[in-house]
Amino acid sequence: MPQILSPLPGTFYRAASPDQPPYKADGDAVAVGDVIGLIEVMKSFHEVTSEVAGSNIRFAVENEEPVMAGAPLADLD
Repeated sequence: MPQILSPLPGTFYRAASPDQPPYKADGDAVAVGDVIGLIEVMKSFHEVTSEVAGSNIRFAVENEEPVMAGAPLADLD
């Protein structure tokens, strides 16, 4: 099962801002290069792009949850 891993330690955000829709919703398809969220590190935001393609994304972390580098963010079919 393909996974998308956190490239950095920090706080994971599923949307660009609280009033914006999430980059990807549970169940969406993901292509290589798609942005699935942001990692905030010391007030700097870094896009998380998928290095794998798949369908039916299932997030392993909640919005605004702290993550470690290498931690699974989402699973794909």
